[in-house]
Amino acid sequence: MLKFSAANTKLKKLYKLATTVLKRWLGQKIGRSTPKVYSFDILSGVDCPFAFNCKSQAEEQADGSRRIKDGPDTKFRCFSASQEVLFTNTYKSRKRNHDAIHSLETSDAMADGLCAALPKDARIIRIHVSGDMFSHKYFMAWIKVAERNPDVLFYAYTKSLTYWVRSRDLVPTNLVLTASYGGRDDHLIAEHGLRSAKVVFSKQEAVDLGLEIDNDDSHACDPTRANQDFALLIHGVQPKGSKAAEALKILKKEEVTA
Repeated sequence: MLKFSAANTKLKKLYKLATTVLKRWLGQKIGRSTPKVYSFDILSGVDCPFAFNCKSQAEEQADGSRRIKDGPDTKFRCFSASQEVLFTNTYKSRKRNHDAIHSLETSDAMADGLCAALPKDARIIRIHVSGDMFSHKYFMAWIKVAERNPDVLFYAYTKSLTYWVRSRDLVPTNLVLTASYGGRDDHLIAEHGLRSAKVVFSKQEAVDLGLEIDNDDSHACDPTRANQDFALLIHGVQPKGSKAAEALKILKKEEVTA
């Protein structure tokens, strides 16, 4: 059975801005209650067919424990893969969603399942704190979910750019996508003018690139900024001795939080 997750620590930051984002998007008052934010998550790495520089996943061991496995070209480790190693319940919930969504054979069946599981009070949905659009069929399922729920704002980071480009004209305005640099198809970002996010190792790097840093997904989810590129500070557990790990140490010393 598919299940959406309540907002994690980062998404909880978005609660403070959700009313503003939704009002700006809808152009109307949305009521006094705080808009609820949820995510739908599957397995990191396993469900990320175009991951490259961030390729990491949790691998189950014979004793039932899990160990991180980085890809051969990993430059910065996927934070959500580390979560799946550290937190058993997190891994199990994502694995259940992975198994359930992969068992559905058509985009309509996937959309039906996702709509049935969608919390009734959801106003903003992050598609994938972990995982990505693992097939074009699955990508189309989210287009259908967004179309069926026009008053809900959906957003996603994705490296599955070939699916986005293939069906770009079909993406509804309440599905806000961001191309995530570090994948196998990065060349499609410039070729097709896709809004993008880039992981940076310092605040100065973002300044040099002319990018604002998004610490709370307020850039990522906002339809009015759907054409504005932005940066994300390196975060999560990084491979020992890597440039990413050294950058993270400096950021922590500077008391910068991602």
